[in-house]
Amino acid sequence: MTTPALHTARLRLAPYTPDDEEDFVALFQDARVSRWMGEGPQSETEDRALFGRIFSKVYAQELFDVWAVRHEGRFVGHAEIKPSADVGGHEIVYALAATAWGQGFGTEIAQALTGYGFDALGLTEVHATVAADNTASLTLLGRIGFRHVRDTVEEDGSTTRVLTRSAASHATGAGQPR
Repeated sequence: MTTPALHTARLRLAPYTPDDEEDFVALFQDARVSRWMGEGPQSETEDRALFGRIFSKVYAQELFDVWAVRHEGRFVGHAEIKPSADVGGHEIVYALAATAWGQGFGTEIAQALTGYGFDALGLTEVHATVAADNTASLTLLGRIGFRHVRDTVEEDGSTTRVLTRSAASHATGAGQPR
C-alpha cells in the first residue's frame, strides 16, 4: 500500500519527495509550529533525521500515511494519520507553516485526514491529541465533529486533550462546517 495523493478544495496532500527536505526542516524548526508537535522543538539535525526516517522507515515499511501539503504548488505543511497506542487507534497529525495560518487550511487538512481514515482505512473512530493550550486546534477540531474524551497529564506537567470523531458522525455529515 503506497500513500495516495489527497485533494481538498485548495490543497494537495502528496507523499514527500527528497526535494522536500528543506521545507520540512524549515517547518519543524519554526518554534511557533514545533511547540505543538510531539516533544516540541528539536535540533535541526534531529529534524533532518526525522525527515530521512519518512523514507527509510515509514514509506519503506508502509507503516502509515504521511504527506507534504501544498497550496498552489507551494509547501505549506505536513499531515499524517497513524496508529497510536496513546489513543488506542489512529491519530491525525498536521502542522501548517505560520505563513499559512488563518486561511482555513487546517480545517481542510483535518477533514481530509479524517475522511481518509473512515473511507480508505475503514476506521470506526479517528483521534487527535492536542495540547490543552492550543486553542486554535481545539476549536478547529470541535467545529468538524471531534469531541473531547479525556485528558492526559504529560511528564512536564502539561495537559494533552484526547479528541475523537466517530465514523457515524462522518456518515451523517455531522460536524461538517457550513
